[in-house]
Amino acid sequence: METKTASPVMLYTEQTPNPESLKFVTNRMIYRGTADFRTPELAKEWSPLAVELFDMPFVKGVYICNNFVTITKEMNYQWDDIKLKTKEFIKAYVSDSKPVVNEGFEEAMAAIEAEKGDSHQYEGEEAEIVVKIKELIEKYVKPAVEMDGGNIEFSSYDKGKVTVLLQGSCSGCPSSTVTLKSGIEGMLKRMVPEVTEVVAEMD
Repeated sequence: METKTASPVMLYTEQTPNPESLKFVTNRMIYRGTADFRTPELAKEWSPLAVELFDMPFVKGVYICNNFVTITKEMNYQWDDIKLKTKEFIKAYVSDSKPVVNEGFEEAMAAIEAEKGDSHQYEGEEAEIVVKIKELIEKYVKPAVEMDGGNIEFSSYDKGKVTVLLQGSCSGCPSSTVTLKSGIEGMLKRMVPEVTEVVAEMD
């Protein structure tokens, strides 16, 4: 348990490749895992922190992972006008040890993914290819993408085409298409010759 003598919460911001997203990094573990909230409705069900952030008129998306929160803003606002307010709010929220993501969130999301994935039953050689692709994404792609305040998840594989889901700052980021094509697609094609292209799943 944390005692009252816990070190004060430190918080700083980091740019992401997406000009609409900013990464708010703390010196505390906020949530072990990844939680992506693109709608206030999903937030209401699962994240008290995201709910309060969505109450701010400029917040369009909230992505929570480990020790940071990535905020995606509405385009008609400037970070210079809203950064300090957002920073102070997150710092105070974490300092008060308020609930961030409700229990059971990961299980619920995994169940939804499993339902979606039921149409993708991989067999034989295809199953082996999928295992390889997933391992490469976990080992090489995710850590780099996380540094930029985002996340990438394997979605499906079909006749050489890999579909991935982009979250956090990667979602809707102008440069994510370049990263996807030149970086991720290039690596997967080299390491898994069966792969012909990589595309992003559209919401």
